[in-house]
Amino acid sequence: MNERITTSGIWAVGRQVLIGKRVSGGASGELWEFPGGKNRWDETPQQTLAREFFEELGIDIQVGKQIFSHDFTNRETLYHLMVFMVKADVPKNIPLRFHSEFRWVDINDLSQYPMVPSDESCLKSVIEAVRSQIDDSKA
Repeated sequence: MNERITTSGIWAVGRQVLIGKRVSGGASGELWEFPGGKNRWDETPQQTLAREFFEELGIDIQVGKQIFSHDFTNRETLYHLMVFMVKADVPKNIPLRFHSEFRWVDINDLSQYPMVPSDESCLKSVIEAVRSQIDDSKA
């Protein structure tokens, strides 16, 4: 079985996090996800996430701490999902290159969006990390 690293970035502004709706087609079509993607063999997970954000959203990010990891299998490949908090300036527009839509969603409303299975597994950790980030900013 092949193995790959894949990444997701949690971009939070206050209680809002950015999610993208995948384009139609395939098993994950029209499901929501956190931006990110598959590792290239010469990259660190942090480099992967920064590259994916730039390719998918046209945004330069700062990758913060890892908040979650999870292994899953898809099409004969074992994926190691690594989820990180990210920071970036909020742009006026986010291009729709690989997604049909982006939304800023309150962390309490995330469960209302049908997520890709790999990202659904990290929702509890995402909510805890965003709440912690808010509490840290108040201190």
